[in-house]
Amino acid sequence: MPGIELRGVSNFILRNIDLKIHDGEFFVILGPNGAGKTTLLNVIAGLIQYEGSVLFNGTRIDGLPPYRRNIGYVFQDLALFPHLSVLENVAFGLNAQQQSGEASEGRIDRLLHDWGIGNIAHRYIGTLSGGERQKVAIARALATQPQALLLDEPFTNLDRGTSIYLQRETKAIQQKLGITTVCVTHNQREAEEMAGRIAVMYDGAIEQLSRPEDVFFSPGSKRVAEFIGSPNIFPCDTHRRLTRGLAEIRSGDLAIVVPDDGETVRKVAILPRDVYLSKNPIPGPDINRYTGRIDQMTTAMGHTLIWLRIAGHAILAEQPTEVAQRMGLAVGDRVHVALMLKWIKVLSKP
Repeated sequence: MPGIELRGVSNFILRNIDLKIHDGEFFVILGPNGAGKTTLLNVIAGLIQYEGSVLFNGTRIDGLPPYRRNIGYVFQDLALFPHLSVLENVAFGLNAQQQSGEASEGRIDRLLHDWGIGNIAHRYIGTLSGGERQKVAIARALATQPQALLLDEPFTNLDRGTSIYLQRETKAIQQKLGITTVCVTHNQREAEEMAGRIAVMYDGAIEQLSRPEDVFFSPGSKRVAEFIGSPNIFPCDTHRRLTRGLAEIRSGDLAIVVPDDGETVRKVAILPRDVYLSKNPIPGPDINRYTGRIDQMTTAMGHTLIWLRIAGHAILAEQPTEVAQRMGLAVGDRVHVALMLKWIKVLSKP
């Protein structure tokens, strides 16, 4: 599988992009709508014109048309053929290349099995659920054994449960195949869960290129911080190991149970979108559960930012506006708060 490199790539949206994607990497391009994410995928695929160079394993492919770049591409609208069955959709690329025989049939059978769609192989696309269609689209993209896989907002139109399931399935199969994969998304949780590295795009340029933990907990620019949301940072005053894998830190009067890997804890960070709020007591173990008061609320771009006061700390939470409205949250309300253990980040550097 190739490493992918872009050198000085520019067009009507992109601005002098330099980028190296490693062989076998699951690379995510993250950013708001209109940032140029899909345009960058289309440049790699050779679907639009550009200046600069695209290289696979150090070899320029700028003169190659899309069909000769040997890339699997899953478009946001999936572009499945409604008049063909699941099997015929998955096999379409092989048939177009006039590939047949036992090897090709075996490859199709493995893909149908790996994606759990063998039992619906003879159904038509219009009878499938959104998750099933997504599986068919990715299986079709992989059928021709491409050098790289491009995914454009692959889980956007799915419910959260199906999306999480398919993210895990996609990452597992990607690692099994070792295929270089570039995925575009505006969903921060999706990027954090799947990426080996993340490029954050804004206005046609790459604002930050880092590991997920660095993007989310050490934003490299004001734009990235505004898009991601500045994390809540709690300095660690005391640190006490509770049991294997867990410790309690105190930050002023606030006690927080955190994951413990034996390193010294200097700070604890949690993103605003991972601060859970409710007007009712929150079920589950009594770990990292608090009560607080809402000091301030602002709404923008479909999300509501909520500033809370808990044990002397100012904490920022973020909720989809429709959720905040459904809960009837208002300034001055007393609310129950949970910091979810799995989303707490322990920082060992001062």
